[in-house]
Amino acid sequence: MRKVIFEGIATALITPFRHDSFIDYNAYEKIIEQQLDAGINGLVVAGTTGESATLTDEEHAELVKFAVTTVARRVPVIAGAGSNDSEHARRLCRNAMRAGADALLLVTPYYNKCNTKGLVEHYRKCSNGAGDNLPIIAYNVPSRTGVNIKASDYEKLLEIENIVAVKEASGNLAQVGEIAAKYGDELSIYAGNDELAVPMLSLGSKGVISVVSHFIPSEMVGICRDYFDGKVERSKNVMLHYMELIKAMFVDVNPLPVKKAMSYMGYCMEKCRSPIGELSDEDAIKIKKLMEKYHIIKKIDIEKYK
Repeated sequence: MRKVIFEGIATALITPFRHDSFIDYNAYEKIIEQQLDAGINGLVVAGTTGESATLTDEEHAELVKFAVTTVARRVPVIAGAGSNDSEHARRLCRNAMRAGADALLLVTPYYNKCNTKGLVEHYRKCSNGAGDNLPIIAYNVPSRTGVNIKASDYEKLLEIENIVAVKEASGNLAQVGEIAAKYGDELSIYAGNDELAVPMLSLGSKGVISVVSHFIPSEMVGICRDYFDGKVERSKNVMLHYMELIKAMFVDVNPLPVKKAMSYMGYCMEKCRSPIGELSDEDAIKIKKLMEKYHIIKKIDIEKYK
C-alpha cells in the first residue's frame, strides 16, 4: 500500500465569499476550526465544492497557504489543483506544494477529452510539478468532466509514484469494485459521493471526501469509525438516518445547497461566484426545513437570510 493520506472523513471545504466576491478569510477560519473541533480527518481546499474554477492562481495559492497555516498540521490539508490545461495544472501543483499542502487532489482534464495516453501524461506532468514526495489523489468525476478513469487505466497511472489514491465520484460501484479488486492493495480509494459512503467502505474504501460533513462532521466521522470498528449495522443506520439531508445537498448545483446550509448556521454568506447562479426560494426552504428536522438549526425566520 502506498502512502495513506487519511482514513475517515475529509471535508471538501466551501470557499466563503463576501458581498464584493472577495474571499472571506474570517469565515474560512471559523469553518476550519469548527471542522477540527468536530474531529474531522482531513480538509480539501480549492476543490470543486471550493469553486476552484473561479479562483485566480494567486487566490488559489493564498487559500491553500491560509488553510495550511490555520490547520497547523492537525490534519492533512489536501489542495485541489486540477485543470484541463496540463501546464496550468502543473503550475497549480507547484504553487500548492510551495504553500505547504500535504497532498493534491487532481481532477481529470475536462471539456477537451483525453485518451488513456493523454491522461497518464497529464498526471505525469502534475507529478513533476508536485515534486517527488507530495502525494496525489486522482479525482474521477465524469459527470462534470466527461472523462472517466477506467479500472484498466490504473495499470499505467500507477507507474507514477506520487499517485497514491483516487477519489471515486463516478457513482459506479461495479467500477469501484473492479478497481479495488485489482489495485486495492496498492491504491487508497475514497468515496466522492456522501450517499455511497457505506457501500464504498464495504468495497475497501479508506473513507469519504464529503460535502455534508460541513454541518454534521462528527456524525460523518462516526459513520467511518463505526464501520472500521466492526459496527457495520450502526454505521449503516446512521447513514440511512441522514440520507434525506445528504440528498438535499444536491437539489441544485454544488455548492449552492451547502453554502445555504452554512449560512443558516451563521458561518458565512451563501454567495457563489458567477456563473453558478442562485438557489431558488423553494430549495432554500426545503434545506431549512430539513436542518430543523435534524435539529441542526432551530426554527428561524427565513426572510432574514434572503
